[in-house]
Amino acid sequence: MTLHKIQYKHIIENALLEDFSKGGDLTTDALIPEDAMGETVLRAREEGIVAGLNASLYAFEVLDPNVKFEFYKKDGDLVKVGDKIVKVSGNIRAMLSAERTCLNLLGRLCGIASFTNRLVKEVEGTKAKVVDTRKTTPGFRVLEKYAVKVGGGFNHRFGLDDAVMIKDNHLAFSNSLTEAVQKVKDYVGHTVKIEVEVDTLDQLKELLENPVDIVLLDNMTPEVLKEAVTLVNGKMITEASGNISIETIKSVALSGVDIISSGALTHSIKNFDIGLDRY
Repeated sequence: MTLHKIQYKHIIENALLEDFSKGGDLTTDALIPEDAMGETVLRAREEGIVAGLNASLYAFEVLDPNVKFEFYKKDGDLVKVGDKIVKVSGNIRAMLSAERTCLNLLGRLCGIASFTNRLVKEVEGTKAKVVDTRKTTPGFRVLEKYAVKVGGGFNHRFGLDDAVMIKDNHLAFSNSLTEAVQKVKDYVGHTVKIEVEVDTLDQLKELLENPVDIVLLDNMTPEVLKEAVTLVNGKMITEASGNISIETIKSVALSGVDIISSGALTHSIKNFDIGLDRY
């Protein structure tokens, strides 16, 4: 996944506007001469994976179009405590005023990439792919899903129009699973993939009478997942979801599922610790 400036430009600008509000940066403007120049460095304070550098550094570019960067690390690189990530050279006011916006975003994206990478390593040796969900921060989805990719994971659908996903709440308002599947097949075009969430093996057996592209096996134990994979027998892509963690993901992967999706990749992340220090 390539991240283009047009995808994050407005996100960063809005974040800066949130900080500047109506009065600007009172502290920096009072203490630092307008034309003061200097150098700072972004430095890792823990071990993990770098993600979102260009998007985060854009905060400095907005306030100082002449800012210069010297990169020691790039997205996808492993950093350890004390590692320099990038040197920033330019207007000191701009650096100090954009610091928090840059670090907030970079810390979150590095946190997502680092946690994703941990899960990916847990399933090495199996065929399972680690995949995100739409449980993202409103307005930040493109950046958070990018960070998942940087960490070695894969993306589920970006929006409601990417694919059909019949979930339990849809079925609660339908007469039957079979009827819901057929209605969807009659409605969407031939290029649209269809996924159906099932909670039990009985639902899975009903779905197998009129299979779709992907079946989401929700909150099933590894033993039940293994039985479900056997029942599907390659007729659909199998996706496991629900209560996925560092402790459980390997046993889920060993059930033979193709995909393991986890909202925790984006909704339960501890920010990665990065500091901005004088160079």
